[in-house]
Amino acid sequence: MNRRKRVMAIASGGGHWVQLRRIMPALDGMDVFYVSLDPSLAADVPGHDYYTIRDVSRRDRFGIVVVVAQLMRILFKERPKVVITTGSLPALIAMALAKYLFGSKTIWIDSIANAEKLSSSGKKAGKIADLWLTQWPQLSGPNGPQHWGAVL
Repeated sequence: MNRRKRVMAIASGGGHWVQLRRIMPALDGMDVFYVSLDPSLAADVPGHDYYTIRDVSRRDRFGIVVVVAQLMRILFKERPKVVITTGSLPALIAMALAKYLFGSKTIWIDSIANAEKLSSSGKKAGKIADLWLTQWPQLSGPNGPQHWGAVL
């Protein structure tokens, strides 16, 4: 049996989700499931599994514990080989858990909204991501993310 690799595509709502949707055509033909914060966004990905998790900030310690538990449940069920994200703290947590628990390959695309400096999650992602990208050429560098273009 030739199973396709399972891909987790995760982003928070708003601009992060819009940017993730812009790269969806590149994921055509892959076995993708989606994770975000708003149950209504499942309508954007018909025919794909969709999971909702809680939003969390770095100051919300209890929320982080809840998100880790939600993500662990999803990851143990789905066991993705690849995780791709356009950002947010919940996505950073998912990427780290998937990489260190399952050996998943990870791709971080920092939000286009971060034109002058990387997001705080984006900076941390550089230590975890197998492929670390920025959408702004001036933010790329030999010790920083690569620039392959923008999704918007």
